[in-house]
Amino acid sequence: MRRRIAIIYDFDLTLIPKNIQEYGFIDSLNMSPDEFWEASAVVGNKHDMDSNLAYMYTMLELAKKNNLDITYEGLKKLGANIEYFEGVEEWFDRINEFGKSLGLEVEHYVVSSGTREIIEGASIYDKFKRVYGCRFTYDDDGRPIWVSQVVNYTTKTQFIYRIRKNVLDDFYDSYKVNEYISDRSSILPYENMIYIGDGQTDVPSMKLLNSKGGHSICVYDPSSFKKFDVANRLFNEKRVNFIAPADYRDNSKIDSVIKNILKKVSIENTLEELQND
Repeated sequence: MRRRIAIIYDFDLTLIPKNIQEYGFIDSLNMSPDEFWEASAVVGNKHDMDSNLAYMYTMLELAKKNNLDITYEGLKKLGANIEYFEGVEEWFDRINEFGKSLGLEVEHYVVSSGTREIIEGASIYDKFKRVYGCRFTYDDDGRPIWVSQVVNYTTKTQFIYRIRKNVLDDFYDSYKVNEYISDRSSILPYENMIYIGDGQTDVPSMKLLNSKGGHSICVYDPSSFKKFDVANRLFNEKRVNFIAPADYRDNSKIDSVIKNILKKVSIENTLEELQND
């Protein structure tokens, strides 16, 4: 397990420059993004509701009011509209190859408050070992009837434990992820885990990994001083190890940070093996 590396990504505003609902869904309601998020906030405040449950409810209610027939397949197709930050589509294979050159097996995961069904239609979906996000439950005709999974700022930490213990599914059974594992060699060390996010909703996950010897990176839209200011504040508050522009091209800052973390893990693994030889 010491040769296994997990890179965990937020999705919206981390790999893509907008919220995922803004790649076609909101347009289908004949609304602007500001109007949609304002409607969601009204629902959330009125019912003292989790903000992610509020946006999921708002998606269904506004679709109903606009006679828009939402289906699983329809949401998935919206993923084809997604635009990425520079270098994202080439990033995964390049990092995998770099890790392989160091004797490491790199795994990529998404832990996002965005709509998972839309992510499933993204061109990079098959680059991830698992994608965790907010998702609906569907009837036999593929129409959403209830919320199946909601991922918010604190529940994101659950998935760090799942990835660490390799308990990647079975959400109904909470016993497995909390079960004591006597074979410690099967558990992924925190030092081999990297979290990449964009802001406040990622802080609990970043802080968890920081406190355990893992690694965290806050990325920001290179065109937005406001986003840089958020990242810089989190860095100054020691909530994140690194900040970098959301530019995933070769030789970018985040490319350098990730590659150096992989080198560090590889060297530490080799030294431990020599120590125990």
